[in-house]
Amino acid sequence: MMILIDAGPLVALLHRDDQDHARCVAALRKVRTVLTTTWPPLTEAMYLLSFSGQAQDALLEMVERGALRVLPIDESDIPRVRVLIQKYQDLPMDLADATLVRVAEREGIQEVFTLDRRNFTTYRVGRRAFTIIP
Repeated sequence: MMILIDAGPLVALLHRDDQDHARCVAALRKVRTVLTTTWPPLTEAMYLLSFSGQAQDALLEMVERGALRVLPIDESDIPRVRVLIQKYQDLPMDLADATLVRVAEREGIQEVFTLDRRNFTTYRVGRRAFTIIP
């Protein structure tokens, strides 16, 4: 079993002054499975943490030690990513979210650790809504 994690919680977990830090840390303590993401949310989190080289290094260290697994998106996923972005263009859906939804479909993942409730309560994996943490 895997849980997807979006950029927001990654930033909140590593930035103690973030308004969602305590809530995300408390939620993470209850997680008993592998956190997974894709490169676009990881890139977004690195950008948002650019004020702190130490926080950026901590994020990369999470990947290096296996606390955060980065699932691949390759050329075969792009047609579905395009369909998802078009389907949710009224939100609009960004590339990071589209890759997370695509990976959820491909890997059968139903849980997402995100602060973006507005969008992730709308997105579907098949006909099912995501279970959102926290």
